[in-house]
Amino acid sequence: MKKVIMLLAVLSMALSSYAQFEKGKYYVGASLTGLDLSYSGTEDFNVGLEAKAGYLLDDDWMLTAQLAFQHSGDDDVADSYSIGIGGRYYIIQNGLYLGVNAKLLHASHNHNDLMPGIEVGYAFFINRNITIEPAVYYDQSFKNHSDYSKIGFRIGIGVYL
Repeated sequence: MKKVIMLLAVLSMALSSYAQFEKGKYYVGASLTGLDLSYSGTEDFNVGLEAKAGYLLDDDWMLTAQLAFQHSGDDDVADSYSIGIGGRYYIIQNGLYLGVNAKLLHASHNHNDLMPGIEVGYAFFINRNITIEPAVYYDQSFKNHSDYSKIGFRIGIGVYL
């Protein structure tokens, strides 16, 4: 039992030793979405790229801006572009976070939508500044909930400066 407790203590110290969630830090990240890891009522296959930048306003509180492109393999569904803002709150110093955002989405078939979203993710530090960030997300469509709202998984890389 002592060995298990010591192992957990050492692991928690190793995970939290890279925490970079202090006030004044910058963040730059990119993620891959889709690859049939998301679900929407109108899309069969899709792949997306997302770029994100952020600034930690206070310890554990980050303000973010993002740009995204989503490509669908279905000819009836248009490619889409989005721009948005959001925030993250790092629940604990080992990297678990909650995020909220709002995106303005434009698709080439004259579809414009405001999409608020939420996400839960984890910033796994592979060194002092670089993270791998898996996340589960949900984006709510105001235009047509059943066809355009989306739930999915994204994997990204982040750099904390």
